Order: sequence, then C-alpha cells, then structure tokens
Amino acid sequence: MEQLACLVCKDEVSVEQDATTGEIVECSSCGQELEVHNEGNLITLELAPEIEETWGE
Repeated sequence: MEQLACLVCKDEVSVEQDATTGEIVECSSCGQELEVHNEGNLITLELAPEIEETWGE
C-alpha cells in the first residue's frame, strides 16, 4: 500500500500497489476524487476529471 498526499488538503491517501492507471480513489479527509497514474513502480495522483452532464444527448 502506497501513501500519497492529497492534492487538495495534503492529507494521506492510501493507494494499492497494484492500482491501475485511471482508477479513482477518494480522499477520506476532504472527499476529493483523485485519479491514479501507475507507470511501473511510480504511482502518482491527479485531480479526477469532472463528469459532465449530457442531459439525454
């Protein structure tokens, strides 16, 4: 398990070592959704993209 800092509140976010790129994790402190990027042994976080409403399109 990898401990990374939330990009918003800087609290620790736990990410599984075998997490895949694109997986979404949520910060338990502030609720921000973060997108995992796993490239070899380097795991990083980015802010998860907002899901836009399609309003039935």
